[in-house]
Amino acid sequence: MCCVLIGNLMRIDILTLFPEMFHNVLENSILRIAQEKKLVSFHLHNIRDFSTDKHKCVDDKPYGGGAGMVIKPEPIFNAVEAVEAKEDLASKKILLTPQGKTFDQNIADDLSKEARLMIICGHYEGFDERIRSGIDAQEISIGDYVLTGGEIPAMVIIDAVVRLVPNVLGGNGSLQNESFTNGTLEYPQYTRPAEYRGMRVPEILKSGNHRKVEEWRMKEAIKRTQERRPDLLDKKTKE
Repeated sequence: MCCVLIGNLMRIDILTLFPEMFHNVLENSILRIAQEKKLVSFHLHNIRDFSTDKHKCVDDKPYGGGAGMVIKPEPIFNAVEAVEAKEDLASKKILLTPQGKTFDQNIADDLSKEARLMIICGHYEGFDERIRSGIDAQEISIGDYVLTGGEIPAMVIIDAVVRLVPNVLGGNGSLQNESFTNGTLEYPQYTRPAEYRGMRVPEILKSGNHRKVEEWRMKEAIKRTQERRPDLLDKKTKE
């Protein structure tokens, strides 16, 4: 059973064939701040390092024929077991695959409460099926489209999860009012100048009446959601 994060450092292990892809993402913006605050630590692991093949091969042709190459089970199992042993803390494992459950804000919120995540990035034509059945991992997809590998989905998940870790962001207000957090899209936002190219900031936002402003924001959030993502409102009604 995975430990739940309670005021401790979250550890995120990333198993990938292309660790260099992550450096700029992990070293900037909110993810950099999370590390500086010592709230999250990232650990990159090259799957090739765990291959027993003298050429560090991690893929092979699929049985039965077909296009492309499939990731072999040995390097993945070796990597998962070796990385898991690096710390006396069980990890919540995530296998990035098109067959997985579609990632959303609720999943991000659940993952943000874990003390340790292990994200396994696929590539080529996918994983040998024994990886799915032999590793206790949650399969996740970020959408119904094809990408070259799991690296970009991993970055999406990491960004969405880490910003929900307590104290990573400056205040909770920004989280509470974001799109999807309350089952709706976010209301329209404005800043200075009050008028630009004939487009004006709504007067209610300059009124100083906080109750009226909140009512306007709620109304606009529902209106925008109805126009652009009515499925979110349908889902909220069913819940």
